[in-house]
Amino acid sequence: MSQETPSKPTKICPTCGTRVSEDANRCLVCGAEFTAGEKPSRPAKAIQGSRMPEITLSLPAVMGLFAMFLGVGAGLVFFGLRETGRVVDPTATPTVTLTTTPTLTPTPVTPTPTDTPLPTPTPMSYTIQAGDTCLGIAGQFGVSVQSIQLLNNLSVNCDLVPGTTLLIPQPTPTATALPTATLSEADATEQACDKADYMVQEGDTLSTIANAYNVPMAVIREHNALTSDIVFSGMPLEIPLCQQRPTPGPSPTPTPPPPYPAPNLLLPADLASIPGQDDTVTLQWASVGTLAENEAYQVTVVYRTEDGEEHKLVEYVPDTKFIIPASFRANVRDPLAYRWSIMAVRQTGTDDDGDPIWESAGAASSPRIFVWSGTSASTTPSP
Repeated sequence: MSQETPSKPTKICPTCGTRVSEDANRCLVCGAEFTAGEKPSRPAKAIQGSRMPEITLSLPAVMGLFAMFLGVGAGLVFFGLRETGRVVDPTATPTVTLTTTPTLTPTPVTPTPTDTPLPTPTPMSYTIQAGDTCLGIAGQFGVSVQSIQLLNNLSVNCDLVPGTTLLIPQPTPTATALPTATLSEADATEQACDKADYMVQEGDTLSTIANAYNVPMAVIREHNALTSDIVFSGMPLEIPLCQQRPTPGPSPTPTPPPPYPAPNLLLPADLASIPGQDDTVTLQWASVGTLAENEAYQVTVVYRTEDGEEHKLVEYVPDTKFIIPASFRANVRDPLAYRWSIMAVRQTGTDDDGDPIWESAGAASSPRIFVWSGTSASTTPSP
């Protein structure tokens, strides 16, 4: 480095050695006064030393050297600590594997069923009164005479001694009759309708088939669920014969239709038992065909009481069912047998009182019997 040469002449303070201006009379540092005769001292020649060689390094080189110094230092520290025993190598810890032990499940033992005998009903005791008979006692308790004789070892004549005790067996429970199904009018008519199966032949049309069976085309189409009048060979058809058109007579004078067949009775079933709590009974039968306006079904219901008196009910209905009114039910304790039948009839005129006059238009059905139970029925009478 070169020393700059002052631009103005200076002098050195003899007291403190401070360089001041040549014309200065007092030192600004120590305050010494200068005499006029003092000459300014010559500046000493600056001593210039030798320059050190300069080394220039780039930033990546500096960072690399720094990292190297850190790595070397860390290695020295690690080996030093290891030698002193402060660094311990990690010890591998064994992994424990759990082994599941299967648990035995006990097999349930199926219990052996043991038959439990049903308890025998205990017979009842009855003290014989004067005038008692085995038949009367059996009817009172709802059991048979034979059961009383067997239980008490009585003779065939069933001799009873008043005042003695008689054992009465428990009555056998009577199974409740299942309710009978009631068909609707449409289902009953469909069930009673006669049908014919026909296989369409080559060249047949729905019109020719309808004319051959005298049944309207619309009826055949609806009965077989056809969407059009087109039929093809090999198609099975079912022809409802009960829907046949009436055959026109040769004269314009209307002629009565031929006698109707006997109606087919449907409900209730023959010898069916009607519970005593039912106030009404519905009779149902199959249709014999389309009745004319002056035609109807004659319903006949008859029952006979124990004293031999016969009660008869005759009604005329255009429908295929009839409800027996509760007023026609006999108010008795024991069940009664009712006989009923159906026949197609035709009105031929009126009597003097204005009531219609009916005559038979076909065969009567075979009679059926049902039993209308009393309030405490014990036996079912024979019709």
